[in-house]
Amino acid sequence: MHSWPVTVLLNNAAIEFKELDANNLLFTYRSRTCQDQSARSTRISAVAMKRQNVRTLSLIVCTFTYLLIGAAVFDALESENEINLKNQLLKDEQKMIEKFNISAKVFEEIRINVLHSKPYKAGVQWKFSGALYFSLLVVSLIGYGHSTPKTVFGKIFCMLYALAGIPLCMIMFQSVGERLNTFVTYLLKNIKKCFRFKKTEISQTDVLFITLSLSSLILTTGTLLFSELENWSIINSVYYCFITLTTIGFGDFVALQKENILQTRPGYVLFVLLFILIGLTVISAAMNLLVLRCLTLNSEDEKRDEMKAAEAARNAVRLNGDVITGNGGVVSNANETPEYQDTMSVCSCSCYKWRSPNNGKIYSSNPTINHVTSFSVAKDDEMSEETDSFLQWQRTKRASF
Repeated sequence: MHSWPVTVLLNNAAIEFKELDANNLLFTYRSRTCQDQSARSTRISAVAMKRQNVRTLSLIVCTFTYLLIGAAVFDALESENEINLKNQLLKDEQKMIEKFNISAKVFEEIRINVLHSKPYKAGVQWKFSGALYFSLLVVSLIGYGHSTPKTVFGKIFCMLYALAGIPLCMIMFQSVGERLNTFVTYLLKNIKKCFRFKKTEISQTDVLFITLSLSSLILTTGTLLFSELENWSIINSVYYCFITLTTIGFGDFVALQKENILQTRPGYVLFVLLFILIGLTVISAAMNLLVLRCLTLNSEDEKRDEMKAAEAARNAVRLNGDVITGNGGVVSNANETPEYQDTMSVCSCSCYKWRSPNNGKIYSSNPTINHVTSFSVAKDDEMSEETDSFLQWQRTKRASF
């Protein structure tokens, strides 16, 4: 006669067995059923996904809100001044037309000529020093726009040059920035050891503070030097340094664009090139730390969600075989198995055995089924009566314990 494994559920809790010794038996109960634990794991995953979606949506909303705030502020600060400046220029234009008795068409030609000839007033732009300056502005994504290729082959080469040079430059800045952060970490740790601090560990916040301080130092140094060398005001010099080092590159203020400096003052050209390279390296180091910090916060949330899901899965009761419920019903083909095997019953004592009052069959535990106790039961027409009798025997045994 064929038999199959059965797991007993009393009061919606799966019974487990742990061997104390050869003559004693301890019944343990899971606090939650398989359905409850599976639902809990599903809820944890859903909450984690919902949290990530809310974070992404919040970033999108904050970005667009930030754009709207910027538009409103710039509108309030610049729009009126733009209208006044435009009206003033139109008046000056009309005065020049009347003074020199020229037509509007001729004046427009003069305007175009002045605009096109403006870059050449600063000297030759495409000799080696000027071309080197332009190449740096291309691969560093600054792109002032004060000087651009005019020939067909020059434009084609510029696109191909940028296609290969921009990734190379970005990787270089990132790599050097990481080395800088490593060096700062090493230096701070040794300083703490020299002064015998109790805690010598260096946090990301410490390194970020140092890199931001270096960025401020470079910005201040550039402001003072450019203010002196270019005859700019302090605010214009700060503005130029910030726009350059953040690779915005509007092009309204550009160094090396007067008195043929590109050919006559190579030392100043070298200083500008080093200022851009060193400044972008330090800024990249600070940006790496900021991005890493944001990713760390995100990964901590994901790790916490994974731990909750793992805990829910660990506590789940998984069954193997048919299930006898507390009201005498039988759930067939429960196929799930335990993920964690804390214990394995190997007890073969007589307290595991029970004799059926109807046909005298002996029901015994199967030690090959891990973690959840299973019983081999003969399949016949009297299963319901035997199930009730078996449950009554279980209650008696528990009362005796």
